[in-house]
Amino acid sequence: MPGTRELPDTLRRSSKKAQRTWIKAHDSAVEQYGEGERAHRVAMAAVKHTFEKVGDHWEAKDGKGPSDARAADPDAKKRKGSKGTAGGVDANATKDHLYAQARRLGVEGRSRMTKSELVEALRKESGERTSRARR
Repeated sequence: MPGTRELPDTLRRSSKKAQRTWIKAHDSAVEQYGEGERAHRVAMAAVKHTFEKVGDHWEAKDGKGPSDARAADPDAKKRKGSKGTAGGVDANATKDHLYAQARRLGVEGRSRMTKSELVEALRKESGERTSRARR
């Protein structure tokens, strides 16, 4: 499968199911749109529908669905960039779920954070862990 060669590092550290989801969506998108950024975006959108980014890898969500308001917006595809996304964090999850993820990752000050602050802290933590894992 061509998508296997282009699998992002965070997915290499994830379950085989998450990897298969990305590869299948990527290969299908390459057939439809050609190789490039669009195929990667389509594949990541497929992953984010059933998985959430936790630290430096992806884990299955409790339920399927969009991970943030931008993913739920049908007009979002008309806008470029990732502004307004939660970076793979399931922003639609409950505050209790987000708090539990923050506790697992050792996020400081989590008990005083609002839901949106927890999402942002988890997004940053996932980005930092991914950067450290690349080194």
